[in-house]
Amino acid sequence: MTSLIDCSHTVEHGLVTYKGLPAPLICDYLSRADSRSHYAPGTEFHIGKIEMVANTGTYVDSPFHRFADGKDLAQLPLTSLADLPAVVVRVPSGAGRAVTAAAFHGLDVAAKAVLVHTGWDQHWRTDQYFEGHPFLTADAAAWLRDAGAALVGIDSLNIDNTGDGARPVHTTLLRAEIPIVEHLTNLHSLPDRAFSFFAVPVKVRAFGTFPVRAFGLAR
Repeated sequence: MTSLIDCSHTVEHGLVTYKGLPAPLICDYLSRADSRSHYAPGTEFHIGKIEMVANTGTYVDSPFHRFADGKDLAQLPLTSLADLPAVVVRVPSGAGRAVTAAAFHGLDVAAKAVLVHTGWDQHWRTDQYFEGHPFLTADAAAWLRDAGAALVGIDSLNIDNTGDGARPVHTTLLRAEIPIVEHLTNLHSLPDRAFSFFAVPVKVRAFGTFPVRAFGLAR
């Protein structure tokens, strides 16, 4: 049987994804009531309006997010975002914040989406989500790059230690044209057997980041 596993947070009015960035504003552009004057009796439509920063909800980072000469969302091939063979790396509870290269040793990640399951998504929409989150280390990023990972995702606030302004994980992976997905959720529901992963954003030119409907497909 085929199973679809949603790995995305819901974007809604007032959602704070990252402290210091504004929450999305979601409202009517054309309400159902106002639309009635444009159509035949009994016919109405809704046109919504949303104002938000790119880093909202569960989102993908393209190389352009970090590098001015990097590929933007419109330039990322679908092969880098859709129907990727995937592997989940489950970080044991109490293992500490830093996920090092040792967590990936022995895994075949070549041409695969590597999803790091820390369980931090349990703190989503709480103050704790913003403090002390798990992250990958610089050596982990280098290992994943050298091992040929196609995409790397994590279910926490940031794939980097936000206390390190150099952002080595973003720098290493995005320079190698490996997309990053942050703020994943529900990774505990993904199988340990083979499955495919999808995280496709809107095709926007000169944009580095955008929300995605990330999901796993188990066949």
